[in-house]
Amino acid sequence: AHNFIDRKNTMTSIKNEDLLTLKSYITAADATQYSSLAASTLVLDLTHSNLHQRHAEIRFDKHDTVDELRRIIHQKSGTPPHSQHLQLKSGGAIYYEILPNTESERMLGYYNLPLGSNVHCIDVDPHSSSSGGAYEDTRLVEKFRMSEEEYDRRKGTLRDWGRQKKESDPKFSLKKHAREHAELVEAKRFYRESGAVKEGFEMESDGTTIVRCSENANDNDSAKKELDNTKSEAELEHGPDSIQHLSLHSRCQVKPGSRRGEIAFVGSIDELGGGGHWVGVILDEPMGKTDGTARIEVASS
Repeated sequence: AHNFIDRKNTMTSIKNEDLLTLKSYITAADATQYSSLAASTLVLDLTHSNLHQRHAEIRFDKHDTVDELRRIIHQKSGTPPHSQHLQLKSGGAIYYEILPNTESERMLGYYNLPLGSNVHCIDVDPHSSSSGGAYEDTRLVEKFRMSEEEYDRRKGTLRDWGRQKKESDPKFSLKKHAREHAELVEAKRFYRESGAVKEGFEMESDGTTIVRCSENANDNDSAKKELDNTKSEAELEHGPDSIQHLSLHSRCQVKPGSRRGEIAFVGSIDELGGGGHWVGVILDEPMGKTDGTARIEVASS
């Protein structure tokens, strides 16, 4: 978050008062940014010798091994473990190096890495596919091109679907369809969070399906069918078997995002609709979209 300000400049070297104020605001909580982490959690930045990308604040556990660190680097950069020469850096200075095929079983806690340290991977393979910008330089990628005439002739495209809808409804337009779909999604979200039905929408007789009011609806049956299918898929994919191995107060890692926390709730939540079973997690850091409540009922405490 601080990269747009030159770290080499001191506070006094910045003359612009607005920039000084902005810098103070951004860095105000730097001293406490890791205070809510579990004692065993490590936060590391991963960089690579052949790549511009920087993977910031990747979570590890002090009991993870160097092998696990190399596996994550391989996953994010494409460099296999046997070609990774690792440099452990803090404050820009190298204080430890791990050569390829060494120290694989050693736990990360051994290195006493400060939170926010940088692990820099040097790809020692002279023929590495990550060299020369192959993974990042989009100019090297041959672009797929299609003429308007060829696309117009294709079946099953958005344009073809729009033509078919236009034949059955002369007033149909893709722009209108996109707007109405977005409004329906927002109405469903509003109902999930507040329990109230937005103006212009109504509740179906089943008590769980939000649709546009009949005078404005174009395809209520299709919308209901789509929601019912989603519900069935959720119940099938996230049934009781999917949570059998979980227990309250266990430590866990949420994916995607690799956020760590503690399980506070396991079970179904009828108030959310859609079926399936849910896992409520109290994250170590103040992240997430909710405070653990569903409508009025408390899902986790």
